[in-house]
Amino acid sequence: MATEVVAIVGRPNVGKSTFFNKVVGKKLAIVEDTPGVTRDRLYEEVTYNNKKFFLIDTGGIDVEKETFNEEIKIQAEIAIEEADVVLFMVDGKEGITHNDLVVRDILRKSKKRVIVAINKIDVKSAKDNMYDFYELGFDTYIPISSIHNTGYSELMDTIIMDFKDNEEEQSDERLKFSIIGRPNVGKSSLTNALLNEERSVVSDIAGTTRDSINSVFKYHGEEYILIDTAGMRKKGRVFETIEKYSLLRSMRSIDTSDICLVVINAEEGITEHDKHIAGYAIERGKGLIFVVNKWDMISDTSIAEFTKLMKAEFQFATYAPIVFLSALTKKRIHTLMPEVIKVAENIKREIKTSILNDVILDAYSLNKPPSYKGKRLKIYFSSQTGIKPPKFTLRVNSKGLIHFSYERYLENKLRENFDLQGTPIVLQFKNRSGD
Repeated sequence: MATEVVAIVGRPNVGKSTFFNKVVGKKLAIVEDTPGVTRDRLYEEVTYNNKKFFLIDTGGIDVEKETFNEEIKIQAEIAIEEADVVLFMVDGKEGITHNDLVVRDILRKSKKRVIVAINKIDVKSAKDNMYDFYELGFDTYIPISSIHNTGYSELMDTIIMDFKDNEEEQSDERLKFSIIGRPNVGKSSLTNALLNEERSVVSDIAGTTRDSINSVFKYHGEEYILIDTAGMRKKGRVFETIEKYSLLRSMRSIDTSDICLVVINAEEGITEHDKHIAGYAIERGKGLIFVVNKWDMISDTSIAEFTKLMKAEFQFATYAPIVFLSALTKKRIHTLMPEVIKVAENIKREIKTSILNDVILDAYSLNKPPSYKGKRLKIYFSSQTGIKPPKFTLRVNSKGLIHFSYERYLENKLRENFDLQGTPIVLQFKNRSGD
């Protein structure tokens, strides 16, 4: 799990997004020869030379008065605040501009370690302008060309020089679970109820919790780490910089967790964004528990009826237990931790190879997959190859014959035979002959 953060900042159209895409190896940022295209901050976890870090791409800071420029400036300032290292990218071809000086002033106030990357150095005019950038007053300057790879290794080596190797990260055996959800669903109130103290500021204003707060507490003699994350708001719908900062923190908290508690506001009902948030946790292989909060405010719906609704709306996560409670009044709060402990056992569940093969082969015999172009899938051998979440590798004649519906069928058979409540399952298919 990455801990260090690197933010790329600079004025528009200096090559920030091109560099970001190169480092993460995906075309995530929009690259277009128009200032202001990258309006949202993007972030991705990166591994380079056995060192992990989060890389943030920001919109270009432009002091001209346009609709979104002030918001982009604030976004970049938030990214800088979050960062351990700031990569200040400038355009060597054009030389120093007024916008570069604006960015410089922001960075000076931040007191962060700054690396100035002088981009487009492959152009002759850039070589002539290069030494002008020393006027910015920082310690480290590296000439690069994002397109032609010039200076790339030197820049990356400089960025990670003080970062810890992956193996140096200390492992904490205590169970970590995060409280995630949309703003104003009662996450901080739930934290306070579990900790039995006013650890987080509780407010009815959406977005009050802007940072993640880690708390250690004891339950039945065991220590647990509780992570109260910032409210996650639907991307694209609300262009509010603090929420975007909160989203970054929330995603990092999910990555740090073993189990995620997805809080649903019973009064507001289930929203599409609730589903997206649960999806974030599942994509990262985390244990999952739904917490329906503010249940004391509901009088016209029974637990059985709401459970049926939850199962229908979250068809991709019907394996997750559902807890109904009121964080504010602590009604039914005692039902939560037993479910956390149960899911904690299940995400680490290990199944004997012989028993696993019996279940898979029985499922195969009971319902053989349909043939495709005269060929039918055959399963030869199954084994468990990981935990957190449980991962199963099946040796087959041709993994190209796997249909998602048959994969779902096998997953359901595993859940019928083993207690895997609250944990996603990873099924991996490999050809018996090799890959």
